[in-house]
Amino acid sequence: MEKLIFDYSKSGKIGVSLPDLYSESKPASSILPIELLREKEPNLPEVSEPEVVRHFTNLSTMNHHVDKDFYPLGSCTMKYNPKINDVLSNMPGFANVHPHQPTETIQGVLQILYEIEKYLCEITGMHSATLQPAAGAHGELTGVMIIKKYHESKGEHRKYILIPDSAHGTNPSSSCSSGFRTISLKSNEKGCIDIEDLKSKMNESVAGLMLTNPNTLGLFEEEVEQIVDIIHDFDGIVYMDGANLNALLGIVRPGDMKFDITHMNLHKTFSTPHGGGGPGSGPIAVVEKLSRFLPVPRVVKVGTKFKLSYDYPDSIGKVMGLYGNFGVIVKAYVYLRMLGVEGLKSVSRNAILNANYLRVKLAEKYDIPYNRVCMHEFVASGEKHKKFGIKTLDMAKRLLDYGFHAPTVYFPLIVHEAIMIEPTESESKETLDKFVDAMYKIDEEACNNPEVLHTAPHNTPVRRLDELKANKELNVCWEKG
Repeated sequence: MEKLIFDYSKSGKIGVSLPDLYSESKPASSILPIELLREKEPNLPEVSEPEVVRHFTNLSTMNHHVDKDFYPLGSCTMKYNPKINDVLSNMPGFANVHPHQPTETIQGVLQILYEIEKYLCEITGMHSATLQPAAGAHGELTGVMIIKKYHESKGEHRKYILIPDSAHGTNPSSSCSSGFRTISLKSNEKGCIDIEDLKSKMNESVAGLMLTNPNTLGLFEEEVEQIVDIIHDFDGIVYMDGANLNALLGIVRPGDMKFDITHMNLHKTFSTPHGGGGPGSGPIAVVEKLSRFLPVPRVVKVGTKFKLSYDYPDSIGKVMGLYGNFGVIVKAYVYLRMLGVEGLKSVSRNAILNANYLRVKLAEKYDIPYNRVCMHEFVASGEKHKKFGIKTLDMAKRLLDYGFHAPTVYFPLIVHEAIMIEPTESESKETLDKFVDAMYKIDEEACNNPEVLHTAPHNTPVRRLDELKANKELNVCWEKG
């Protein structure tokens, strides 16, 4: 077990060299407000540089990540991140740029922002885009704010947003945060939206629909054109949650399906590092009639020069202090330029192939309620293992012992004991086969040795934790100074 960094500390150890202050320097109190000055020295460990490096390297190996092994987290697209993304985003002209620089000094930066907006519009079939949203849910919120502004521009104050019962949990949250109330739509026996239920709930008080396509079961909404037409007949706006865009690249575009708004997760679909608290990037793209509502400033090209324009009086305003998480955007830009059109097509085709390979293999041992050709992911169920006293959570914990991160569990809610699996295009057949072998062994253990699952994981740095304890017994310590 790795020790705390303070356990390595001994007085006199030095890990960094700083220049001495000149004796004639002004005291800090003459430069900074008194309330910002420390009352006592900070309690920092005294350690050498090798100790710091080894400590954090050891900590990094204790956590599971996509560079370590397979990370089949459903609905999150935890794909491998090519290291060239990091190398190029760390170039001084990108890493050291300041958002308050004069635009004349950041023409290359603005060119990247301008070009990736154009790429994202081409990929989605939309008219205009913004890079400001900092994550997928932030993109959702921005999109719903645009829906609200659109109806208000016509003198309407609609009350509701329709959301399928299989939607991402952030969809209702984004709607409510924008002042709407939500109405749930039922799924039919095929795992898609129940058209009759949609017809019965759509009216002039509904502002729009938030739809994930493919949905959270990994299934393409086969009646999407009819769904969109029903909403458009009442001048509603159809928003596509783009968290599952990894299934569509080069195959079909949201704009061609007549969606009005879509968000994209650069930190999912376009391979910028995902997890660990961020940062993320959740741009949205819109059709032409909604373009005037996009956040400002917008990057425009005048002749051969790029500039930031605020000349959009109908804009919803800023949704982020500056222009988006630029480092993440650069990484996504590199990914897009490296792959090109044909490469992006291969991404989705291989992701779909991998998902269906796993679906067919696991169907031999696990229930798959909607067992038909899927897109990039599918949802299995541990329901039949409950007769052995085994829950999906037990199986997820046991997977850690086999060196794999667990898939998403207990989501979507319409599948009991759900196990949501997304292999992405990054994984080889050999890796997928190792995962299948582990799932087969877990099935056998559930039948013949359930106690090993009840007490899993056994080989991780910590054993099974109480998932609710941190929420129920929140303990935040803060010491002034």
